[in-house]
Amino acid sequence: MTALSGDSEAPASNQQAITACAFIHQEFDGTPKVFLPKRADSKKLFPGVFELPGGHIEFGEDPVSGLKRELDEELGADIAIGDPFYVFTYSNPVKGSHSIEVVYFAKFISRPEDIKLNPEDHSDYGWFAENELEKAASSNKSLDNLEFQAMFKGFALLKGRPLKF
Repeated sequence: MTALSGDSEAPASNQQAITACAFIHQEFDGTPKVFLPKRADSKKLFPGVFELPGGHIEFGEDPVSGLKRELDEELGADIAIGDPFYVFTYSNPVKGSHSIEVVYFAKFISRPEDIKLNPEDHSDYGWFAENELEKAASSNKSLDNLEFQAMFKGFALLKGRPLKF
């Protein structure tokens, strides 16, 4: 296993990582919502916070295949992956690495009620409309976090709103 394998806490000092996550969306009574699992409290980076599901892409792995693998491992779900729409970078102080994260539109193929969270990764989940994202924010991950900014852009694209440049 390499340092940048699926273990999000394995040391990777001064290495670059590629990660991918899914903006899994579905309409409920005409309102688009995003699926956000809550990170396990045992995680060293962002414990107990809601996040877009996904993870590290292995060396040589296709990002879409890697994202599907991660979603199967974390959620036990089959997901259709759409187009990427947002990219951002962040430093991981636990690993000592720098990550480039690509966010993809996605939808459940399997029934959302059949989700089987991997307890090592997530403890709970919820569906959030754009105006409910503040309920998913925390002191460890506020609405100005780049992942939340990706969610706001995802909702803007779904609703056909003009994008900011």
